[in-house]
Amino acid sequence: MGRIVRAITADASAVCSAIEGTDLVAEIEKIHKTSAVVTAAAGRLAMGASLLGFGLKGETDTLTVRMNGGGPAGTLIAVSDSYGNVRAYVQNPVVEIPLNEAGKLDVRGAVGTDGIFSVIKDLGLKEPFSGQVPIVSGEIAEDFTNYLATSEQVPSVCALGVLVNPDLSVKQAGGFLIQLLPFAPDHAIDTIEKNIQSMQSVTALLDAGKTAEEISLMALAGLEPNVLDDFAVAYRCDCSRERVERALLSLGRQELTEMAKDEQTEVCCHFCGKKYHFTPEEMLAFAQKGQEE
Repeated sequence: MGRIVRAITADASAVCSAIEGTDLVAEIEKIHKTSAVVTAAAGRLAMGASLLGFGLKGETDTLTVRMNGGGPAGTLIAVSDSYGNVRAYVQNPVVEIPLNEAGKLDVRGAVGTDGIFSVIKDLGLKEPFSGQVPIVSGEIAEDFTNYLATSEQVPSVCALGVLVNPDLSVKQAGGFLIQLLPFAPDHAIDTIEKNIQSMQSVTALLDAGKTAEEISLMALAGLEPNVLDDFAVAYRCDCSRERVERALLSLGRQELTEMAKDEQTEVCCHFCGKKYHFTPEEMLAFAQKGQEE
């Protein structure tokens, strides 16, 4: 189980949400059998989506982040609810490339930088809100920052990190997202910048025993921060047999009838790997129902 803590400055001009995401990212590695660099990439995207989704207002609101930079990992997707629970998908879970020039996992090389970073918010309205920007980094945290500044006009700072053990298990994973309101005074911005410059990486802080609460308060130190929220978050997929049936119905009578010729139709959830099985009789029934509708 992960954890998100949100803190706010005394003048309410800046908010920092921090996540302890080790268990969450470990679940991504377990489900998708990712190589080390893909674990880092998908983990960063999932935690960033979780931090951004945590700011949604409605109980049933969801947020989907998608990026494909033309790298060997292909398309990466993360979906968060308004509580920060998240699920993720990666097109190519196993990518083996050399470490980068700093001797670290080359997330940029796996993701690529020639593509689009998009965010879709389903707020229960007639049409979902959609925003997209070019990928500027491929390191993912910088891409969240660029998206917020460019598409939503919210100055922000995002840091995301995943530390992977030699056996491919996840040692530490976490991050934080600071968002500034339009009326944030210059001295608050200067203070936050100095705080961030003096802080170690998120994974180093977590490795040293720091909590999400401590990290969020460190980022806003000097501005009299107070903790607003403290929530448990997890890797959570909302797939169900009913949802799969609705998806099948959308295929149309002809395709469903063709699929009914197989002894069994198997549908696998991209996010959690759960498999759903349907008999030829069920597929024919779906074809008939689709025709009636």
